[in-house]
Amino acid sequence: MSTPRVPVVVVGAGPTGLTAATLLAQYGVECLVLDRWASVYPQPRAVHLDDEVHRILARLGVAGEFAAISWPCHGLRLLDPGMRVLGEFRRGAGTGRHGYPEANMFDQPELERLLRTNVKRYDTVTLRGGTEVTGVTQNGPGPVRVDYTDRDGGAHGSVLAEYVLGCDGANSVVRTAIGATMRDLRFEQRWLVADVATEAELGEWEGVHQVCDPDRAATYMRIGPHRHRWEFRLRDGETAEDYRDLARLHPLLAPWTKQIPAEALEIVRIAEYTFRARLADRWRDRRIFLLGDAAHLTPPFIGQGLGAGLRDAANLAWKLAGVLDGTLSQDVLDTYEAERKPHARALIRLAKLIGVAMTRGGRAGNLLRRTALPLLARTPSLGRIVLDSATPTLHRSGLVARPGLRRTLAGRLCPNAVVQDGRRLDEVTAGRFALVAASPFPAAHQALVRQRGGVCVTAPAGTALHDWLRQGRAHAAIVRPDGTVLRAGHDLAGLCALVPRLG
Repeated sequence: MSTPRVPVVVVGAGPTGLTAATLLAQYGVECLVLDRWASVYPQPRAVHLDDEVHRILARLGVAGEFAAISWPCHGLRLLDPGMRVLGEFRRGAGTGRHGYPEANMFDQPELERLLRTNVKRYDTVTLRGGTEVTGVTQNGPGPVRVDYTDRDGGAHGSVLAEYVLGCDGANSVVRTAIGATMRDLRFEQRWLVADVATEAELGEWEGVHQVCDPDRAATYMRIGPHRHRWEFRLRDGETAEDYRDLARLHPLLAPWTKQIPAEALEIVRIAEYTFRARLADRWRDRRIFLLGDAAHLTPPFIGQGLGAGLRDAANLAWKLAGVLDGTLSQDVLDTYEAERKPHARALIRLAKLIGVAMTRGGRAGNLLRRTALPLLARTPSLGRIVLDSATPTLHRSGLVARPGLRRTLAGRLCPNAVVQDGRRLDEVTAGRFALVAASPFPAAHQALVRQRGGVCVTAPAGTALHDWLRQGRAHAAIVRPDGTVLRAGHDLAGLCALVPRLG
């Protein structure tokens, strides 16, 4: 009996793997998703994503469903060890440049259930839970062999894949198979994570509360109508086991729960996490790619861990689909690591910086924070920087044309602005290349872009997209299927000729 063959095997059915499989399915690519868990992993882990990542969820078709299970975050409050406010950065409740709230709290199992339900709409995706991947082998230029075992019955199986996406987390089997290693970026802290449910109303400000304290740093956030999360840095000699009993945990929660009796609180989960900063030395070996926690681990202080994995999937899926259908050269796959690795590294470094600033320095650090943070909070320009959800510009690659040090829109995300017909840009582009211009397109230009499978979008004066082009000193921009600008400039005819063919 011959070994079955599929275009793509996705190892891991967490948010990153499900996002990759769904985006590939939207291009008609057949995927087999293998996951060791029979159903959604029940424990909450990630709790935050920003408007850039909410935009990716909208591309999957679940924006409305996610809005129904998420909770808006109103900003950041920095507290000293005595719970006095050092600084407060308030965020508006409206939508950001991408059409969605800039900070969203949620329960990860709920998000995963939503993504699993959504991916079932695609006949091209097969999801096999309860399946342990035991081997990933590629010999020469041919397909990759993936071996697996059914965790219940013990049956063994194999499949051949044109490409394999390793979305299997921090202990990635796929990463081990390609011989990649995680480089330590020198950050490690042990934290207690407590998820608590209560019908009682805490009456707390509904942003993130960060206690800046070298002795007992802490974080509090509301993640739903009746769900709350606390995180406390563990001292030497402490473990999560010390706090599984509510009587031991309650004193840590008391600054927020106040007079609410312990019996009104229900522990959903107690866990110990070691927050680390790590980056895989390489993200690809020929036909095998690493995504999500298999490629990078980010401390949680800026809430970008899960989002980084979804950005990986959004960056790679359309490129892989184009290579599989022959409209894009295999060389474009080289741009995945070239673009995503520096972006992930920049966010890891920012998370490290915030973590160190909030949790280290002893008494001198506390004094500095008491002096500097109120000033920071009272400076509008600095406050906007703290609250800005925009992430770093992608580095130059074969699909990001950045001419030297000159200011350009290339590598940035195009806003998901409302266009003339009332729809947002992503609804109009629908996973295609787009040419966005500040003036109407001649018929010949429109015909050329359509011939290449793209779409033309006019941004007349007075619109958000027109203002964005003007601020970027460009008349037009080629926008990739993932929303990133490939190239921008003033020569509309020249840009039309440079729109890649896809599909």
